[in-house]
Amino acid sequence: MAEDKVVHSFKRTPTEEVRATVREYRGRTYIDLRIYYMDNSGEWRPTRKGIALSTEFLSDLRTCVKKFEEELAAIEKADANA
Repeated sequence: MAEDKVVHSFKRTPTEEVRATVREYRGRTYIDLRIYYMDNSGEWRPTRKGIALSTEFLSDLRTCVKKFEEELAAIEKADANA
């Protein structure tokens, strides 16, 4: 893979966004979730705030997101019943 591929991004604030990127480093492929900011010239720059994981952790990440969804649904249900 010659260049990083952004697979999804979303605005965090007007001057920050979160990017999910597939990238290659030293011959290995990684999934990277990182906050980017807009600099004074209007270009997006990466911050140190983020995490890069080997693709072998994709299943664990998927499980983590599912558990987030379950926990948030339980909290919303408890709030609705309160």
